[in-house]
Amino acid sequence: MNLPTDIRPDGVAVMHLGGRLNMVTAPEFRAEVAALVEQGHVRIAVDLTRVEFMDSSGLGALVSGLKSTRQAGGDLRIVSPSEQVSMVMRLTNLERVLSPAASVDEAFSGD
Repeated sequence: MNLPTDIRPDGVAVMHLGGRLNMVTAPEFRAEVAALVEQGHVRIAVDLTRVEFMDSSGLGALVSGLKSTRQAGGDLRIVSPSEQVSMVMRLTNLERVLSPAASVDEAFSGD
């Protein structure tokens, strides 16, 4: 999994995921979120545009990241999930917890 991350001027860390978010790559994602939180970047947008596949381990990693950021006083938001990712989130009702935004700007607008 490729995890390039940009830090925007407003302090939001934008993780650009690609490929698969599954049991193989979820630990790497969790570690990256933990590192960002440790560095003080507690507002994280996860761009899922290029994620082709996500399984329950990937969902667990997103929820874990959400918990980590919220415990640190921030939040984790998802952006532009692919159709497969959207379907998995609908089936598990996680779109209620991790409401997808159409863009990074929209994800943290009003905060």
